[in-house]
Amino acid sequence: MNELEKLMEGNNRYVEGKITEKDAKSKRDETYNEQKPYATVLTCSDSRVVPEHIFNVNLGEIFVIRNAGNIVDPITLGSIEYGVEHLKTPILIVLGHERCGAVTATYKGGDAEGHIKDVVEKISPIVEKVKKGGDEQAEIEEAIDENMKSVVEEIKKRSAIVSKLENDGKLKVIPLKYYLRDGSVREI
Repeated sequence: MNELEKLMEGNNRYVEGKITEKDAKSKRDETYNEQKPYATVLTCSDSRVVPEHIFNVNLGEIFVIRNAGNIVDPITLGSIEYGVEHLKTPILIVLGHERCGAVTATYKGGDAEGHIKDVVEKISPIVEKVKKGGDEQAEIEEAIDENMKSVVEEIKKRSAIVSKLENDGKLKVIPLKYYLRDGSVREI
């Protein structure tokens, strides 16, 4: 079973409510000296989107990077590169989710204060591309999907490490979307 299949199998357990028991004590002991995750996951900070639960994994199985809107900045890129190069995870998941607050807020406009404006500025070009005055929720969901695809392309473009690993067949970069209502994850 490959790494994506393991994640999707874990998601199926999560959706069905058949979460496997975790022995946190033995996993803490096992991972004390080193971590060996099999996936790097960039996802949103949304409190409803918890990759460890969504994929029904234990300590040390996935290396998670979180920020509002799962956007790319230098710190995020450095964290991704650490996961895929130093920890040697063979897959990088960009995990977006329906009803993303960062994309929704950007779509609806208004003045963003403080550093929230940095998040809005990053997402705005994607929102403007899909905003056509149609069904608001449908356009927001389209913007969420486009944001994930854009993040994947930006990572590949800005990270020579990710690009090389992918070109060498040592890394797969996969956009997945989490659905809040049923807990499922699907490729977009």
